[in-house]
Amino acid sequence: MKIPKFTDLILFEDDNIIVVNKPPFISTLDEREGAEINMLRLAKSYHEDAQICHRLDKETSGALIIAKNPEAYRLVSMQFERRKVKKVYHAVIEGTHVFEELYIDLPILNTGKGSVSISRQEGKRAETWFQSLKYYKHYTLVECRPVTGRMHQIRIHLATQRASIAGDEMYKGKPVFLSALKRKYHLGKDQEEQPIMKRFALHAFEVTFKINEETEVTIHAPYPKDFDTLLKLLDKFDA
Repeated sequence: MKIPKFTDLILFEDDNIIVVNKPPFISTLDEREGAEINMLRLAKSYHEDAQICHRLDKETSGALIIAKNPEAYRLVSMQFERRKVKKVYHAVIEGTHVFEELYIDLPILNTGKGSVSISRQEGKRAETWFQSLKYYKHYTLVECRPVTGRMHQIRIHLATQRASIAGDEMYKGKPVFLSALKRKYHLGKDQEEQPIMKRFALHAFEVTFKINEETEVTIHAPYPKDFDTLLKLLDKFDA
C-alpha cells in the first residue's frame, strides 16, 4: 500500500491542533509492536509531540483530531469525555430505509478480539442518531451522529435495524458489485470481479469541537475516492 504524505491529509492546523482526513486501511494507533504504518507514526513524523485524540476503525476514513501538545490533548479529551465533540459520519447501507431522526440506544458489550455485541445486561450505554440523506433502489446514504463513542457503535446499531453497512461482513453487510447494479455487465473470461469498495462504506464526514476555550470549529472531510466512486455508480445505475 502506498503511504500517503501526512501534509496531503491535513484539513486544519493551528499551533495546537491538526485535523486530518484519515485514509482507509491505515490503523489509528499501533496494533502490535513493529506493525505496519499507522496514523500516530505518520503524525509524529510531522510533529514529534503529536498525540491522537480518538480512534477510527482501520477501514473507516475521515476526520481525525490530533493534538500537538499535552494541553491541547487534555482540552480535546475532556470534550470527548463530556460528549461535547459533535461527530457526523456518512454510511451507505443495504436496503431503502427511511430514518427520520431515528434514535438507537442499545448498550454495547466489547466481547474481545475486535468484536462487540448488544447486551442490555452487561453492555455500556451507546446512543446514535440516524437520518436518511439519499435513497437508491437497493441502498440508502445515511447520516450517523454518535453521542457516545463505543467500538463499532454505528456499525452494530445499523445492523440491529437490518440496515448493515455495505461491505461490512462482520455485521452481515455484503460487498457491492457493479454486476449487481449494471445490466448486461460482462467481465472478461477468467477475470474475477472485484467489489466497488474493498471495505465497508463508512466515512467520518465532519467533526465539531473547541480548539480553545472560546473558539469552536467544524471541519469537514471530503469523501475518499472509493466512497465517492460508489456513490457515483449508485447515482448512475441504482437511482
